[in-house]
Amino acid sequence: MTDKVALVIVSHSPDVAKGTADMVRQMVGDDVRVAACGGDPDGGLGTDVARIQEAIDAVYSPAGVAVLVDLGGAETNTEMAIEMLEEDRRARVVICNAPIVEGAVMAATEASGGGTLEEVRATAEELSP
Repeated sequence: MTDKVALVIVSHSPDVAKGTADMVRQMVGDDVRVAACGGDPDGGLGTDVARIQEAIDAVYSPAGVAVLVDLGGAETNTEMAIEMLEEDRRARVVICNAPIVEGAVMAATEASGGGTLEEVRATAEELSP
């Protein structure tokens, strides 16, 4: 099997992140690796740079990783997590400016068909207003 773009779902809510990842898996199967990352280290609402970095590492693919985020703080923490990645991986991880649930499903559909990282991002971002 060739490498496919993987997805990371980052939400302030652990339930939203897990639910989105579950929905993606139900719609596209296990062809696309998906990680859910939500909540702060104490289990409350929020995001955590270290946990985001761990989620990226857990599903990393040479084809790249597309990250979908729910709110500004999730985006900021994801940007910080990407900056902390090894340099060769950093260029293969992008944040999609898209609605988290719809964007994740569309990104996963594109990835499952073998789309490139830029194609996956563009497909997710088609949903942005």
